[in-house]
Formats: sequence, C-alpha cells, structure tokens
Amino acid sequence: MVNLVAAQKPLLHGLMKMAGIVPHTVEIEPGTTMNIWVPTETINKPTKSEKTATCKTNKPTKPVVVLVHGFAAEGIVTWQFQVGSLTKTYSVYVPDLLFFGGSITDNPDRSPTFQAETLVKGLRKLGIERCTVVGFSYGGMVAFKIAEMYPEMVEAMVISGSILAMTDSISTATLEGLGFSSSSELLLPTSVKGCKALLKVAAYKKLWFPNRLHKDFLEVMFNNRKERAELLEGLVVSTKDTRIPNFPQRIHLLWGENDQIFNLELAQNMKEQLGDKATFQGIKKAGHLVHLERPCVYNRCLKQFLASLHADRARK
Repeated sequence: MVNLVAAQKPLLHGLMKMAGIVPHTVEIEPGTTMNIWVPTETINKPTKSEKTATCKTNKPTKPVVVLVHGFAAEGIVTWQFQVGSLTKTYSVYVPDLLFFGGSITDNPDRSPTFQAETLVKGLRKLGIERCTVVGFSYGGMVAFKIAEMYPEMVEAMVISGSILAMTDSISTATLEGLGFSSSSELLLPTSVKGCKALLKVAAYKKLWFPNRLHKDFLEVMFNNRKERAELLEGLVVSTKDTRIPNFPQRIHLLWGENDQIFNLELAQNMKEQLGDKATFQGIKKAGHLVHLERPCVYNRCLKQFLASLHADRARK
C-alpha cells in the first residue's frame, strides 16, 4: 500500500523548487554531510564535460534568511508555508539538522552546540557571511547557540516556540504539565496514539486525520530514532550551569498565544531575561505550531520584522 506522506514528498519538493529553492548536499567534514535547501540562483550546474562534478554555489545576492526546523519534521515540511512568502525579497536557506532529512554524521556529539557548529560550517561553505536566523522549537535552541557562538554571522533572530536552553527544571515542569514521562515519549511517538497525543498538545485547534495518515507520518518522519533520542538527551542541561548570554542581536519572539509546550509565561520571562533588544509578538488562536496554523499572520509578522531590519541598515 502506498505511503500517503511519502507520496506527497515529490509534490512538496516541486512546490519548493517553484518557490525558488533546491536541495544541495554540503560535506562539512569526512563523515558529516548536511542537506540544505538553497536559492536556485546560487547553484552553478556542471557542464556536460563535468558530469561527475558536484554543483558549485555562488554567494547570495539578497539578504539571507535561514529557517531552522523543530524536532518532529525536516526543514521544508516545517517551513513549507513560509518559503514562498520570502524568496522574492530574501535569499532563503532551509537546512536539515543532523539526523533529519538526509543530514548525517558519524560524530558522537549530540549537543545543540555541535548542531550549531555544523550548520555554521555548512552556511560558510555556501558563502554566507551574515544572516537572520528564524528558529522554531528545537531549531530555536540551535539558533540561540549560533547567535551566541558566532555573533558576527547572525544579524538578528526570530524565535518561535522555543527557549534559550532546555534546563532540567523546565524539562521536568513541561513534561509533567503535559502528562508525558519523557521527551522521547512526547517527541518520538511509536504509535498512532502517540502521534495523536503529540498533535493534540502542539496545535491550538483540534485536528482530525485518519489513523492511516498518522501511521504513514510515523514511518516517514521518525527515522534515525536512536540518534534522535540521543539528541533529546543531549539537549537537557543543569539549571545551575545555565547563564543568559548577552546577545548583541535584535531578537523577536513570535509566539502562538495558546502554545502548550512553551507557554506565554515562559516567553515573557525569556523576553525580560534577554533585555531591551528583545521584542515579543503573540498570535491569537495558535499553538506551538503557530507557523503552520496561522501561516498568513505569521508570515506578515515575520516580514514586518525583516523589513524593520532593512530600515535599520538603511539608517546606518
């Protein structure tokens, strides 16, 4: 029987190519490769005499926006409603983090720091010197690491449904509040029931899908289970060892007001911790999956923030 989720992948890939981005494999180092969707205009296709050569890339010609996905799906699945809204004005890059969407490593490091280091190496190989990073959930934590470690590269950040770091206290409180015993139980479901439970806490509206679609989603989207479970383990840090970095960048927190995973109180507390350069904007009738539930509103808010960055650059 045909897997319905797998059958839709070529359609999604086609839509992304129509929007102006194509997949490109970047070798970070021996044993580590990252799949990154890049602007079509940056690809130099090999000539007929260079059939075995890999495609080379040019530097982007427009302001760069990097969209970093969360834990339940790869890049273009997460950001499918944002890409087409941005590509006319921006050079959009959509990476698949390690162990998602074909990105792989033989390095045993599973920390967000290693994800950040790997992604930055990949972006630099593509000629990116400066960018705005948009991070959702797990991708937001990776984005914070990039901004902390490479401030010269990150001009600004937009963060949705995420936190600075997954401390043991936040992890325990969040899981207990949602009724899950572990992050793996929540984010790596093994059954249709588990998949429905994840969707229930992630979305504001009650969404119904047939059991077969949940089953097909489990088969396609939750591969590399061992490695992803290790990523979740590597995510949690001691509350005592956590400090708030002094970010030089503007940080815009763009939130679903009904987010059950990282609620409004967490978002508002984080805004206060981040200081004057942080701003907050809530989107009504949206949960953790705010960019998928209210894409038109989300895109409008995102583009307004990006336009304000352009205005800031023009005044300097």
